[in-house]
Amino acid sequence: MFLGSLVFAQKADSHTKIGGGKDAHGCLVSAGQTYSQIQKKCLQSFAQKVKLVEQNPTESYTKQTGVIFSKDMKKAEIFLPDGKENSMILSKSGKESVWKKGEYALSPEGKGYELKKNNVVIYK
Repeated sequence: MFLGSLVFAQKADSHTKIGGGKDAHGCLVSAGQTYSQIQKKCLQSFAQKVKLVEQNPTESYTKQTGVIFSKDMKKAEIFLPDGKENSMILSKSGKESVWKKGEYALSPEGKGYELKKNNVVIYK
């Protein structure tokens, strides 16, 4: 009798969905996906080519963020782990080399980029 119950329990569990939580855009949250406004699809921000690392961590770990650029390089999308939104779009015009939005500015620095908030480097 016990063996039959065990087999039944295993079979029932094999049909249970694991990690099925999706956000409003259908992105699989448990897989670290978030929606990109620039690419119009779900992606893993931490797996992007351009990555920035937190400069002055307040936690016992260092946070990381990804950056995606529009094809014309006029917009940059950043994925801030502590942001109210999943991502933020910064823009530049003309021949400027800095993407801006409010208190944030993203600029080329050496071979990479740095993100400033109120003129203080927060990610590099």
